[in-house]
Amino acid sequence: MTAIRLKVNGKKHQIDADSDIPLLYALRDELGLQGPKFGCGLGQCGACTVWVDGKAVRSCVTPAQSVQSSAITTLEGLGSSQKPNRLQQAFIDTQAVQCGYCINGMLMTAQAFLHKNPKPTEKQVSDALAGHLCRCGTHQRIVQAIMKSVNA
Repeated sequence: MTAIRLKVNGKKHQIDADSDIPLLYALRDELGLQGPKFGCGLGQCGACTVWVDGKAVRSCVTPAQSVQSSAITTLEGLGSSQKPNRLQQAFIDTQAVQCGYCINGMLMTAQAFLHKNPKPTEKQVSDALAGHLCRCGTHQRIVQAIMKSVNA
């Protein structure tokens, strides 16, 4: 076991875990956060996406030990059900969520993308989300929600 120090959603944490624990497992199993999801375990589906220093990364393939000096943000750090941020509210308003499994990755990637490109086109939004899988097929509503948040 190794002491791993993480700064998640502005709070410092220390966990005792195997030195090779993926960030996803540290966040979910050790810190009890439910935003990032286990999907494929290979960094291909996007369900586990979090921010590391403002950049969207796949937490299932990121060793927790490698991000000890970084600021980590999960879905819980964007807003809450009582006070969603503008993007989250747009997802609610457009009913972009069906099963909800992919939404963590969609929101985290979209918000990181919007920080760099605050006035994107629909095509740019679609391209930014191309690496995320949604089995329910709500991609069009997700893009609409993101565009709604941009135009709000």
